[in-house]
Amino acid sequence: MSNFNPNIKFRKKTYSDIRKLFEQLVSKDRFALSEAITLIESEKEEHKKIAKELINKCLVKTQNTHRIGLTGSPGVGKSTLLESLGLHIIKQDKKPAILAIDPSSNKTKGSILGDKTRMNLLSVSEKAFIRPSPSGSTLGGVAQKTRESIILVETAGFNPVFIETVGVGQSEIAVHSMTDIFILLIQPGSGDEIQGIKRGIMEMADIIVINKADKDNITKAKTSFNHYSNAMKLFGKKDNGWETKILMTSAIENTGIDELWSTICDFEKHIKSTKHFEDKRKKQNINWFQDYLFKKILNIYKSDKDMSEKFNEIESKVSKGILSPYQAGDLLFDLLLNRGK
Repeated sequence: MSNFNPNIKFRKKTYSDIRKLFEQLVSKDRFALSEAITLIESEKEEHKKIAKELINKCLVKTQNTHRIGLTGSPGVGKSTLLESLGLHIIKQDKKPAILAIDPSSNKTKGSILGDKTRMNLLSVSEKAFIRPSPSGSTLGGVAQKTRESIILVETAGFNPVFIETVGVGQSEIAVHSMTDIFILLIQPGSGDEIQGIKRGIMEMADIIVINKADKDNITKAKTSFNHYSNAMKLFGKKDNGWETKILMTSAIENTGIDELWSTICDFEKHIKSTKHFEDKRKKQNINWFQDYLFKKILNIYKSDKDMSEKFNEIESKVSKGILSPYQAGDLLFDLLLNRGK
């Protein structure tokens, strides 16, 4: 497993000149886009400042693209389906971008970043952009800078933007807060499917796809289709008036892909015909703001020596049961309020 190094050197003529890099993004320079994403993923303080300036410039542009989150258990065929769907979309004169999140090792912090190698045909297309990123310590099935990466690929003219998450689990629903449509992939014959998937994810799914509906899996796929169709009837329509659709696909045999894309387009038309698209984008911005603010506050405790020592001391007392989480939180909050007095 190779370690991911976000601090690799950039071309001086781009990252030292944000205006130039921004212009290259707008002109759809793919190399500049790759550099820009590497820049925002960097943990160096001087790069963070530059990255913020770049994102601020990109946010001025109207983002009327379609952001699509896709999740599912490991082995369900997310990458294979995305390649098949991406190739289909290109024929519709679209330029898809795929931000693929790879799991990071808790021990080495490294990632294989192999999603791009699983999309051989799509990765060589000039009309598609694939960027694998490590999840790091970030929960929610997304990488630490997924939101910023979305803005960058949109600025470079790619639409729609797919976010392929690490896998499926309770924390995976974070992708829902940064996308317009949420797709859940199911593998047929994986046991008690309904019990195996968290209700919260099912309720948020706009489209449920029974993938690998081919060869010996056809009967199992139809059974899963019936199970989920019956289960989703209990949830009813969403607040935006959309009723979750259940589809069957086979990425290998390339079946059901056109129906999936057609359903995605139907969803986009549906929410853009009402105020729900605008409302969802507003919520995405609020979630981004709150997440950034939380990390900013936490960083205060980590970056200041005295604050860091106090933080570690209180954290140790919580682990030993000397302080409750409430007591510890109040102490640290008071410490922050009285900082500098």
